Amino acid sequence: MATQNARADSLSLLLFTLRSGKLMAINLLKVSEIIPCPPLTKLPEAHPHVKGVATLRGNSLSVIDLSRAIGEMPLADPDGGCLIVTEISRSRQGLHVQAVSRIVHCLSTDIKPPPFGSGNRSFITGVTRVDNTLVQVLDIEKVIHGIAPPQPEPHPGEVGEEDASLLAAANILVVDDSQVALQQSVHTLRNLGIECHTARSAKDAINVLLELQGTEREINIIVSDIEMSEMDGFAFTRTLRETPDFQHLYILLHTSLDSAMSGNKAKEAGANAILTKFSSPELTDCLVVAARAVVFAER
Repeated sequence: MATQNARADSLSLLLFTLRSGKLMAINLLKVSEIIPCPPLTKLPEAHPHVKGVATLRGNSLSVIDLSRAIGEMPLADPDGGCLIVTEISRSRQGLHVQAVSRIVHCLSTDIKPPPFGSGNRSFITGVTRVDNTLVQVLDIEKVIHGIAPPQPEPHPGEVGEEDASLLAAANILVVDDSQVALQQSVHTLRNLGIECHTARSAKDAINVLLELQGTEREINIIVSDIEMSEMDGFAFTRTLRETPDFQHLYILLHTSLDSAMSGNKAKEAGANAILTKFSSPELTDCLVVAARAVVFAER
Protein backbone atom coordinates (compact mmCIF):
# COMPACT_ATOMS: atom_id res chain seq x y z
CA MET A 1 0.00 0.00 0.00
CA ALA A 2 2.27 2.76 -1.27
CA THR A 3 1.19 6.31 -0.48
CA GLN A 4 3.34 7.67 -3.28
CA ASN A 5 1.11 5.96 -5.83
CA ALA A 6 -2.03 7.77 -4.72
CA ARG A 7 -3.62 10.04 -7.27
CA ALA A 8 -3.08 13.70 -6.51
CA ASP A 9 -5.73 16.42 -6.53
CA SER A 10 -5.24 19.87 -8.03
CA LEU A 11 -5.03 22.79 -5.64
CA SER A 12 -5.16 26.56 -6.15
CA LEU A 13 -3.18 28.74 -3.75
CA LEU A 14 -3.37 32.49 -3.24
CA LEU A 15 0.14 33.82 -2.62
CA PHE A 16 0.67 36.88 -0.44
CA THR A 17 3.39 38.66 1.52
CA LEU A 18 3.83 40.37 4.85
CA ARG A 19 6.56 42.90 5.70
CA SER A 20 9.36 40.33 5.56
CA GLY A 21 8.56 39.67 1.90
CA LYS A 22 8.40 35.90 2.44
CA LEU A 23 5.77 34.24 0.30
CA MET A 24 2.87 32.71 2.16
CA ALA A 25 -0.22 30.98 0.78
CA ILE A 26 -3.80 30.15 1.59
CA ASN A 27 -6.11 27.75 -0.22
CA LEU A 28 -8.07 29.80 -2.74
CA LEU A 29 -11.26 27.96 -1.76
CA LYS A 30 -11.04 29.71 1.62
CA VAL A 31 -10.94 33.17 0.03
CA SER A 32 -14.13 35.03 -0.83
CA GLU A 33 -12.58 38.30 -2.02
CA ILE A 34 -9.56 40.61 -1.86
CA ILE A 35 -10.03 44.33 -1.19
CA PRO A 36 -7.88 47.38 -0.34
CA CYS A 37 -7.75 47.88 3.41
CA PRO A 38 -10.81 50.02 4.27
CA PRO A 39 -11.12 52.38 7.25
CA LEU A 40 -11.33 50.37 10.45
CA THR A 41 -13.20 50.99 13.67
CA LYS A 42 -11.20 50.03 16.73
CA LEU A 43 -13.16 48.27 19.44
CA PRO A 44 -12.38 48.71 23.15
CA GLU A 45 -10.91 45.63 24.84
CA ALA A 46 -10.53 43.83 21.52
CA HIS A 47 -7.86 41.16 21.16
CA PRO A 48 -4.48 42.83 20.39
CA HIS A 49 -4.24 40.90 17.12
CA VAL A 50 -7.54 42.35 15.87
CA LYS A 51 -6.88 45.65 14.09
CA GLY A 52 -10.52 46.64 14.11
CA VAL A 53 -13.83 46.13 12.36
CA ALA A 54 -14.59 46.99 8.74
CA THR A 55 -18.03 47.50 7.25
CA LEU A 56 -18.38 45.45 4.09
CA ARG A 57 -21.66 45.86 2.18
CA GLY A 58 -23.48 46.63 5.39
CA ASN A 59 -21.98 43.75 7.37
CA SER A 60 -19.30 43.91 10.06
CA LEU A 61 -16.03 42.13 9.40
CA SER A 62 -13.33 41.58 12.02
CA VAL A 63 -9.87 42.31 10.63
CA ILE A 64 -6.90 40.31 11.90
CA ASP A 65 -3.42 41.82 11.94
CA LEU A 66 -1.85 38.70 10.46
CA SER A 67 1.73 39.93 10.95
CA ARG A 68 1.19 40.36 14.66
CA ALA A 69 -0.83 37.14 14.97
CA ILE A 70 2.04 34.99 13.68
CA GLY A 71 4.84 36.90 15.39
CA GLU A 72 6.23 38.90 12.45
CA MET A 73 7.10 42.59 12.27
CA PRO A 74 4.12 44.91 11.68
CA LEU A 75 3.51 46.23 8.17
CA ALA A 76 5.52 49.30 7.21
CA ASP A 77 2.25 51.12 6.43
CA PRO A 78 -0.28 50.02 9.07
CA ASP A 79 -3.13 51.56 7.10
CA GLY A 80 -2.05 50.25 3.70
CA GLY A 81 -1.92 46.78 2.26
CA CYS A 82 -5.05 44.80 1.54
CA LEU A 83 -7.52 42.40 3.13
CA ILE A 84 -7.92 38.77 2.21
CA VAL A 85 -11.50 38.00 3.21
CA THR A 86 -11.76 34.37 4.25
CA GLU A 87 -14.65 32.06 4.98
CA ILE A 88 -13.65 28.96 6.93
CA SER A 89 -15.05 26.79 9.68
CA ARG A 90 -18.35 28.69 9.67
CA SER A 91 -16.69 32.07 10.29
CA ARG A 92 -15.74 35.08 8.17
CA GLN A 93 -12.83 37.43 8.77
CA GLY A 94 -10.34 39.68 6.99
CA LEU A 95 -6.59 39.07 7.03
CA HIS A 96 -4.54 42.26 6.76
CA VAL A 97 -1.51 41.54 4.56
CA GLN A 98 1.17 43.58 2.79
CA ALA A 99 0.23 42.53 -0.72
CA VAL A 100 -1.33 39.75 -2.74
CA SER A 101 1.06 38.25 -5.27
CA ARG A 102 -0.82 35.85 -7.54
CA ILE A 103 -2.73 32.59 -7.79
CA VAL A 104 -0.78 29.41 -8.53
CA HIS A 105 -2.01 25.93 -9.32
CA CYS A 106 -0.29 22.83 -8.00
CA LEU A 107 -0.96 19.28 -6.88
CA SER A 108 -1.67 18.23 -3.32
CA THR A 109 1.46 16.08 -3.51
CA ASP A 110 3.49 19.27 -4.08
CA ILE A 111 2.67 20.42 -0.54
CA LYS A 112 5.19 18.96 1.90
CA PRO A 113 5.16 18.96 5.71
CA PRO A 114 7.07 21.96 7.09
CA PRO A 115 10.71 21.15 7.89
CA PHE A 116 11.55 21.04 11.57
CA GLY A 117 12.80 24.40 12.78
CA SER A 118 11.29 26.41 9.94
CA GLY A 119 10.14 29.94 10.68
CA ASN A 120 6.57 30.35 11.98
CA ARG A 121 6.33 26.57 12.00
CA SER A 122 3.41 26.58 14.41
CA PHE A 123 1.35 28.68 11.98
CA ILE A 124 1.94 26.70 8.80
CA THR A 125 0.63 23.33 7.73
CA GLY A 126 2.94 22.76 4.79
CA VAL A 127 5.46 24.19 2.38
CA THR A 128 5.88 24.11 -1.37
CA ARG A 129 8.08 25.69 -4.01
CA VAL A 130 6.95 28.16 -6.66
CA ASP A 131 9.58 29.20 -9.21
CA ASN A 132 12.17 27.73 -6.84
CA THR A 133 11.00 29.98 -4.01
CA LEU A 134 9.80 28.48 -0.73
CA VAL A 135 6.14 29.16 0.04
CA GLN A 136 4.61 28.58 3.47
CA VAL A 137 0.98 27.45 3.61
CA LEU A 138 -0.81 29.26 6.42
CA ASP A 139 -2.63 27.38 9.18
CA ILE A 140 -5.45 29.92 9.34
CA GLU A 141 -7.43 27.75 11.77
CA LYS A 142 -4.65 28.09 14.34
CA VAL A 143 -4.49 31.85 13.81
CA ILE A 144 -8.22 32.25 14.39
CA HIS A 145 -8.24 29.86 17.34
CA GLY A 146 -5.52 31.91 19.05
CA ILE A 147 -7.63 35.05 18.76
CA ALA A 148 -11.13 33.68 19.33
CA PRO A 149 -11.13 30.17 20.81
CA PRO A 150 -14.48 28.47 20.25
CA GLN A 151 -16.93 28.90 23.08
CA PRO A 152 -17.66 25.73 25.04
CA GLU A 153 -20.61 24.00 23.46
CA PRO A 154 -23.30 22.13 25.33
CA HIS A 155 -22.10 18.69 26.34
CA PRO A 156 -22.58 16.57 23.24
CA GLY A 157 -22.89 13.36 25.12
CA GLU A 158 -26.58 12.90 25.82
CA VAL A 159 -26.79 10.05 23.35
CA GLY A 160 -29.06 7.10 23.94
CA GLU A 161 -27.81 4.05 25.76
CA GLU A 162 -27.73 1.96 22.59
CA ASP A 163 -25.80 4.62 20.64
CA ALA A 164 -23.39 5.11 23.53
CA SER A 165 -22.69 1.40 23.48
CA LEU A 166 -22.08 1.48 19.72
CA LEU A 167 -19.69 4.43 20.07
CA ALA A 168 -17.82 2.74 22.88
CA ALA A 169 -17.21 -0.27 20.64
CA ALA A 170 -15.97 1.84 17.70
CA ASN A 171 -12.28 2.20 16.96
CA ILE A 172 -11.82 5.70 15.58
CA LEU A 173 -8.83 7.30 13.86
CA VAL A 174 -8.78 11.11 13.58
CA VAL A 175 -6.50 12.52 10.87
CA ASP A 176 -5.71 16.23 10.68
CA ASP A 177 -2.53 18.21 10.04
CA SER A 178 -3.82 21.15 12.10
CA GLN A 179 -3.06 20.58 15.78
CA VAL A 180 -5.92 22.86 16.80
CA ALA A 181 -8.49 21.02 14.67
CA LEU A 182 -7.16 17.66 15.85
CA GLN A 183 -7.52 18.68 19.50
CA GLN A 184 -11.09 19.88 18.92
CA SER A 185 -12.13 16.51 17.51
CA VAL A 186 -10.33 14.56 20.23
CA HIS A 187 -11.99 16.72 22.89
CA THR A 188 -15.44 15.92 21.49
CA LEU A 189 -14.66 12.21 21.53
CA ARG A 190 -13.37 12.32 25.09
CA ASN A 191 -16.56 14.09 26.19
CA LEU A 192 -18.33 11.04 24.82
CA GLY A 193 -16.05 8.78 26.83
CA ILE A 194 -14.19 7.63 23.71
CA GLU A 195 -10.44 7.35 23.34
CA CYS A 196 -9.26 7.50 19.74
CA HIS A 197 -6.12 7.18 17.67
CA THR A 198 -4.71 10.24 15.91
CA ALA A 199 -2.45 11.02 12.95
CA ARG A 200 -1.13 14.28 11.50
CA SER A 201 -0.99 13.09 7.88
CA ALA A 202 -2.45 10.48 5.56
CA LYS A 203 0.90 8.68 5.52
CA ASP A 204 0.93 8.45 9.32
CA ALA A 205 -2.71 7.35 9.26
CA ILE A 206 -1.90 4.46 6.91
CA ASN A 207 0.88 3.39 9.26
CA VAL A 208 -1.61 3.36 12.17
CA LEU A 209 -4.08 1.32 10.11
CA LEU A 210 -1.43 -1.24 9.24
CA GLU A 211 -0.15 -1.43 12.80
CA LEU A 212 -3.60 -2.09 14.27
CA GLN A 213 -4.86 -4.36 11.49
CA GLY A 214 -5.90 -7.74 12.86
CA THR A 215 -5.89 -6.61 16.49
CA GLU A 216 -8.85 -5.92 18.77
CA ARG A 217 -8.20 -2.20 18.21
CA GLU A 218 -8.46 -2.44 14.41
CA ILE A 219 -9.80 0.85 13.05
CA ASN A 220 -13.31 0.87 11.59
CA ILE A 221 -14.09 4.63 11.47
CA ILE A 222 -11.90 7.39 10.09
CA VAL A 223 -12.49 11.12 10.60
CA SER A 224 -10.15 12.89 8.17
CA ASP A 225 -9.35 16.45 7.22
CA ILE A 226 -9.34 17.22 3.50
CA GLU A 227 -6.50 19.76 3.24
CA MET A 228 -3.31 17.95 4.20
CA SER A 229 0.28 17.96 2.99
CA GLU A 230 1.46 15.33 0.48
CA MET A 231 -1.86 13.47 0.29
CA ASP A 232 -5.15 15.26 0.83
CA GLY A 233 -8.32 13.73 2.20
CA PHE A 234 -9.75 12.91 -1.21
CA ALA A 235 -6.63 11.02 -2.33
CA PHE A 236 -6.45 9.34 1.07
CA THR A 237 -10.05 8.16 0.72
CA ARG A 238 -9.48 6.85 -2.80
CA THR A 239 -6.35 5.02 -1.65
CA LEU A 240 -8.30 3.26 1.10
CA ARG A 241 -11.15 2.36 -1.24
CA GLU A 242 -8.65 0.80 -3.66
CA THR A 243 -7.02 -1.29 -0.90
CA PRO A 244 -8.96 -4.52 -0.21
CA ASP A 245 -8.10 -4.61 3.52
CA PHE A 246 -9.47 -1.09 4.04
CA GLN A 247 -12.36 -0.84 1.60
CA HIS A 248 -14.86 -1.43 4.41
CA LEU A 249 -13.82 1.55 6.55
CA TYR A 250 -16.38 4.24 7.29
CA ILE A 251 -14.82 7.54 6.20
CA LEU A 252 -16.08 10.92 7.39
CA LEU A 253 -14.32 13.88 5.76
CA HIS A 254 -14.16 16.78 8.21
CA THR A 255 -13.29 20.07 6.52
CA SER A 256 -12.92 23.77 7.27
CA LEU A 257 -14.25 24.41 3.76
CA ASP A 258 -17.95 24.59 3.00
CA SER A 259 -18.98 20.93 2.89
CA ALA A 260 -21.72 21.75 0.36
CA MET A 261 -19.00 22.82 -2.11
CA SER A 262 -16.95 19.65 -1.58
CA GLY A 263 -19.81 17.16 -1.26
CA ASN A 264 -19.74 15.78 -4.81
CA LYS A 265 -15.99 15.41 -4.79
CA ALA A 266 -16.14 13.61 -1.44
CA LYS A 267 -18.77 11.23 -2.79
CA GLU A 268 -16.73 10.55 -5.93
CA ALA A 269 -13.68 9.77 -3.79
CA GLY A 270 -15.71 7.23 -1.83
CA ALA A 271 -16.31 9.02 1.47
CA ASN A 272 -19.39 8.00 3.43
CA ALA A 273 -20.10 11.52 4.68
CA ILE A 274 -18.70 15.05 4.85
CA LEU A 275 -19.02 17.66 7.61
CA THR A 276 -17.96 21.31 7.95
CA LYS A 277 -15.80 22.07 10.99
CA PHE A 278 -16.45 22.71 13.77
CA SER A 279 -19.61 21.72 15.61
CA SER A 280 -19.25 19.26 18.45
CA PRO A 281 -22.95 18.23 18.42
CA GLU A 282 -22.90 17.71 14.64
CA LEU A 283 -19.69 15.69 14.84
CA THR A 284 -21.31 13.57 17.55
CA ASP A 285 -24.36 12.95 15.37
CA CYS A 286 -22.12 11.94 12.45
CA LEU A 287 -20.15 9.54 14.65
CA VAL A 288 -23.36 7.90 15.86
CA VAL A 289 -24.40 7.38 12.23
CA ALA A 290 -20.94 5.96 11.49
CA ALA A 291 -21.05 3.58 14.45
CA ARG A 292 -24.49 2.31 13.40
CA ALA A 293 -23.28 1.76 9.84
CA VAL A 294 -20.25 -0.17 11.02
CA VAL A 295 -22.34 -2.49 13.19
CA PHE A 296 -24.88 -3.00 10.40
CA ALA A 297 -22.08 -3.85 7.93
CA GLU A 298 -20.60 -6.41 10.32
CA ARG A 299 -23.87 -8.30 10.72
